[in-house]
Amino acid sequence: MDVFKEILNFSIVDFADVFLVALLLYSSYKLLKGTVAINIFIGIILIYFTWRITDFLNMKLLSIIIDGFMSVGIIALIVVFQPEIRKFLLMIGSTNISKKGSFIKKINFLKTQENIATDINAIVNASQNMSESKTGALIIIERNNSLNFLLDTGDQMNISVTQPILESIFFKNSPLHDGAIIIANNTIKATRVVLPINNDNQIPNRFGLRHKAAIGITEKTDALAIVVSEETGHISYIKNGEFISYDNQNKLSDLIQEDLN
Repeated sequence: MDVFKEILNFSIVDFADVFLVALLLYSSYKLLKGTVAINIFIGIILIYFTWRITDFLNMKLLSIIIDGFMSVGIIALIVVFQPEIRKFLLMIGSTNISKKGSFIKKINFLKTQENIATDINAIVNASQNMSESKTGALIIIERNNSLNFLLDTGDQMNISVTQPILESIFFKNSPLHDGAIIIANNTIKATRVVLPINNDNQIPNRFGLRHKAAIGITEKTDALAIVVSEETGHISYIKNGEFISYDNQNKLSDLIQEDLN
């Protein structure tokens, strides 16, 4: 009877409480999806439920052990999830609610499938041509985290992604070739963008500023980066601050398609 009374007393505040918790869990999952940290996140959820079950069943010894782990584990979690926490705070801070449109649409981790599909073949084919001519390029593809905070560092654009446009931007004599371009929803949002540089000494010296910038932005956000080396012509694909290996051009297209979905 007490359970039924609690259900009948379920208020709007209780509904909001449940909704916000569900939203937090969903956004956390979206943020960690595709990373090694997702396994840690799932493990934490399992440990938490185990802790609650042992407490409910009055299993005192096991409950005390897990309770001690949960008490001191928060510090370890902050260290382990430091990159993800930084991405989450950046995602919230870069949400601009002053522009037109509803607040819900501006929350980047709630993006729907209404987004225009990015022309991956145009990006990969352009990268391949630039690789053959050893034309340096840095292409950043936005995913869930908004990159609007970077637009002011370059020249804002509104150009549909095509292979000739990409190649003309990075042409050596083009005034737009220096810096990175940002692509979102098959639109080039900005050129000559200045990205944060990763100064990690563990990065081999053979990688220049383009690669360090690509590592830096993919560490701080969930963006994808494609770098064409001006020295070797090699095409690097970078995600979560790491180089992703691939066998051929088709495999690279498949990887980008999978990550964008």
